[in-house]
Amino acid sequence: MNLILDIGNTYCKLAVFENTKLIVQKRFLAGELLARLTDFLKKNTGITHGIVSSVAKIPPKSIALLEKSLKLIQLTSKTPIPFDNKYKTPSSLGIDRIALMAKAASYPTQGAKLVIDAGTCITFDFLTEKNAYLGGAISPGLQMRYKAMHTFTEKLPLLKTEDVKLPVSLIGNTTVACMDSGVVCGASLEIDAYIDRIKKKYKDLTVILTGGDSLLLSKNLKNSIFVHPNFLLEGLDTILEFNKD
Repeated sequence: MNLILDIGNTYCKLAVFENTKLIVQKRFLAGELLARLTDFLKKNTGITHGIVSSVAKIPPKSIALLEKSLKLIQLTSKTPIPFDNKYKTPSSLGIDRIALMAKAASYPTQGAKLVIDAGTCITFDFLTEKNAYLGGAISPGLQMRYKAMHTFTEKLPLLKTEDVKLPVSLIGNTTVACMDSGVVCGASLEIDAYIDRIKKKYKDLTVILTGGDSLLLSKNLKNSIFVHPNFLLEGLDTILEFNKD
């Protein structure tokens, strides 16, 4: 079994895969990492390999615990990956985007793939039909857009994505509804336009939407997409399997 650990600035995600199948998934505050890991490893035997992906500094005690308990990989820009990375500045490529492309490379469809991750930022990452990663785009995420409107104006309230009521109308009739339209419909129109531009060159295109706001955005998109909330975790497992030998 494989242990997957995705460490963010605020939250951590811990998952266990067996034969590429997700069997356990937990989410907790980053400050609880060592205690959660200690308890989890005591209760779950049979985990032989692990991979850590982190956008923050990894606590040394947590790494020591993992290295003592299993064969561990810490994902970096130099970790071997199952796709051809054509990015001009590979050392600056986010490890979350690396993991997404690793999963896309094994995705069971023909043609090129576009992976859209709707998280803190909305990232667009493109993989050719020959598994060459060319790059993509980074745009502000939904909560970042709400926060910007509140921060840079005097009267607009601070809204949260979890409070958005579906369906979101294109024409809002209150200030809150107008802000929801501007953020959710605006981001959806942006995503649809990006997909349409890519499709002009790559007709046989598979679009995968993932991330915390993927379900919210998917309700407003006109393009045909596949929604995979756990695509990042699956990508980390793919990289771990790729490096086992």
